[in-house]
Amino acid sequence: MSSFRITVWSENVHEHTSAKVKSVYPDGMHSALARGISKLLPEAQVTTATLQESEHGLTVERLRDTDVLTWWGHKAHDQVSDEVVRRVHARVLDGMGLIVLHSAHYSKIFKALMGTSCSLTWREADERERVWVCNPGHPIAKGIDRYFELPKEEMYGEPFGIPAPEEQVFSSWFEGGDVFRSGCCWRRGNGSIFYFRPGHETYPTFYDANVLRVIANAAQWARPRGIWTDSCPNVPKAPEVISPK
Repeated sequence: MSSFRITVWSENVHEHTSAKVKSVYPDGMHSALARGISKLLPEAQVTTATLQESEHGLTVERLRDTDVLTWWGHKAHDQVSDEVVRRVHARVLDGMGLIVLHSAHYSKIFKALMGTSCSLTWREADERERVWVCNPGHPIAKGIDRYFELPKEEMYGEPFGIPAPEEQVFSSWFEGGDVFRSGCCWRRGNGSIFYFRPGHETYPTFYDANVLRVIANAAQWARPRGIWTDSCPNVPKAPEVISPK
């Protein structure tokens, strides 16, 4: 088994309720993402999980065997089990990486980890998005030019109700004039978290080479740097050190 294990999670709802989304992602956004990441990270074992599976595909065992989890949600945030959210939250604190995509800014897990509303402004108007690299030396920006463009995307704009990013890798400009902190990093416990804005379900964003490169880079960046399972044990005092005379 590969020593680098990525689980791509998606709620997988729009693909079954919207003909337009189904035409863009006939096998689901999670499948498109998993294929794209696999091509860029051939050493990784990339699997998928969806809302409809038992325990949303995120059992204790599955999460224990996941190094990095990507999360896309939009229409069914409230359908995600609180128990699964607590489970994912604990794994992030232990050291599992988490990549939060597009409308998952409103997911239960992201809001729980951020401790804020994670609200923003938005507009669906087929606007061009220019994603600027703020920190070209950051590993998540590796292989990305000064900026890249998406011809049509949903606009996300400020204010964005998040804690100040510990590192900001990307910012976006939209042709309607709005700007947005579109690539942000945090640490929670032992875990690394990256939020990346692009990925509206009606656009082929998850086939874009730059978008996939950023997500693959983020997965490598978010790999566990060590696992520590949180507990609160009662421990004996250290043995007394007697200095030699």
